[in-house]
Amino acid sequence: MEVLVLINMTFLEIILIAVALGIDAFSVALAAGANLRKPTLPQLFRMSFSFGFFQFFMPVIGWYVGGEVARYIDAYDHWVVLIIMLILGGKMIFDSRKKESEEINSDITGGMKLFVLSIATSIDALSIGFGFSIMKMEILFPSIVIGVVAAAMTYIGMKIGEKTSNVLAGKAELFGGIVLVLIGLKCYLEM
Repeated sequence: MEVLVLINMTFLEIILIAVALGIDAFSVALAAGANLRKPTLPQLFRMSFSFGFFQFFMPVIGWYVGGEVARYIDAYDHWVVLIIMLILGGKMIFDSRKKESEEINSDITGGMKLFVLSIATSIDALSIGFGFSIMKMEILFPSIVIGVVAAAMTYIGMKIGEKTSNVLAGKAELFGGIVLVLIGLKCYLEM
């Protein structure tokens, strides 16, 4: 009988993963809030809902794809999870060190721009879903948490951006990267 690894992953760890994954959405929302200066309720809702939905849905897709691949890599799945987390976390840490800030010159809270940004900010969540599948974890609850946290971080990011510009984005991304690396190491050591 297979036991889900979720038993070994605490709610706090799931929240930390969700926060780490939400950093990209938060960073984009900071810039959007700064650019819009006074985002309207529909703009706040559209961006928060879209980012949250994609952060929820992408791990589910990754989990199903991972389930098909997992049987072929079962002997070294712990290495795969570690590598995924190190790559994602390392990329976030590297990106946080970039000095230039991205400027948003138009309303990105609707249409194709919002769709593309929703996918771009949730690609990391796809990989997390893949890793959860390899670790034989349940996906629905973590995905819901990831989606809700991303939606909340997007809303908060837009409100902070409205007041303070995007000065905080690099520090948030650095924190998220460190969290992913540490959780990857923990998962590797427990397998």
